Amino acid sequence: MPAKRPASKANAQEYVLKMVKENNIKFIRLWFTDILGVLKSFAITAEELEGALKEGMGFDGSSIEGFARIDESDMIALPDPTTFQILPWRPKEPGVGRMFCDILWPGGEPFEGDPRFVLKRNLKRAADMGLTFYVGPELEYFYFQNSESPIPLDHGGYFDLTPPDIASDLRRDTVLVLEAMGIGVEYSHHEVAPSQHEIDLRYTDALTMADNVMTYRIVVKQVAQQHGVYATFMPKPIFGINGSGMHVHQSLFKGSRNAFFDAKDIYHLSPMAKSYTAGLLRHSKEITSVTSQWVNSYKRLVPGYEAPVYITWAKRNRSDLVRVPEYKPGKENSTRIEYRSPDPACNPYLTFSVMLAAGLEGIEKDYKLPEPVEENVYEMSEEKRRQLGINTLPGSLQEALVLTESSEVVRKALGEHVFNTFITNKKIEWDRYRVQVTDYELKRYLPIL
Repeated sequence: MPAKRPASKANAQEYVLKMVKENNIKFIRLWFTDILGVLKSFAITAEELEGALKEGMGFDGSSIEGFARIDESDMIALPDPTTFQILPWRPKEPGVGRMFCDILWPGGEPFEGDPRFVLKRNLKRAADMGLTFYVGPELEYFYFQNSESPIPLDHGGYFDLTPPDIASDLRRDTVLVLEAMGIGVEYSHHEVAPSQHEIDLRYTDALTMADNVMTYRIVVKQVAQQHGVYATFMPKPIFGINGSGMHVHQSLFKGSRNAFFDAKDIYHLSPMAKSYTAGLLRHSKEITSVTSQWVNSYKRLVPGYEAPVYITWAKRNRSDLVRVPEYKPGKENSTRIEYRSPDPACNPYLTFSVMLAAGLEGIEKDYKLPEPVEENVYEMSEEKRRQLGINTLPGSLQEALVLTESSEVVRKALGEHVFNTFITNKKIEWDRYRVQVTDYELKRYLPIL
């Protein structure tokens, strides 16, 4: 069974106070996330820590994307002591720690616009069904010489070792920092595109993993900066090569038993796993604006670059939206499905929420899983795809938003506040993007029109 965050906070506050004293921690950074998945932070001193753990720290929420209006801006950041870690890249004397926070109204009620609260609410829906949601994301990213232009550090490919292997040193140092912060790592390797890399985090419960994803992204960037280079999770930074995805392996457990496993099934998938997968497939279009939330995300979601475009599932085929990794005897708890459309620039709290909501909808309404498509869907004719009833994901942020806006599944998963604020924000992004005049247009049209 995957590792899980501590069930109780009973001794966590005492542990944090002890760690801060023993390690000469002077500053504690309080982390939280806006609705777009941008990490926010402010620091308190060790002298303020005990009060912060009990009562939280006040801040102005009106300047945070998706939080409060200016006339109701007072908010409370309450540290979660189970998330305390020392930041390894900061000086040890005095040291710096960090904790993730839950965002509250001044009266102590959870703030409905806090993405962490949104995920907790969806996890409770699963818990009420006796289920725990586990995820294992694979985040891809690029190293570039700087943030101004996408100049690669190497020209390697999948699993390549390309001496002088600077990127291997970057990955190694990143893994060491992650492990020092209590985040388990399974793999690190070069990806398909030049200067593209991947570090896979060890499977765990979804709330812990969402916190880990936020930490992972800042650690990758921090280590890159220390080496004088730039790391980016932009989904498609270079035209003509693969973009970066965040394939999410997921399963539901009942206690210590993997509820997705069935020894008698040809795919070793239980009826629950099949209904869950059917829910993901049926609602995939509706949730895409959340799992792929940027204008640039849709430059990645095109045929031919290993990104899933067609709404199909299969056991081995990596062109499908959902893949079922090969079952290994004796590894029943590893049975899972892999949802392949999200990208690493998403908000993990909201992405895990809408995926879980779509899957639970399939379970509650007993959706039937269609037959798998083991052929390469990219190579099929359009006529054959039509005959097989194969649909595609939205082709732009605008298309995705239209589908999300009419989705009761997403509205219920995100809650009214986040749902409405997210849609409004993304419409503004699309409007700003569509009026731009690009280099492509100037080169294509200016000489002839």
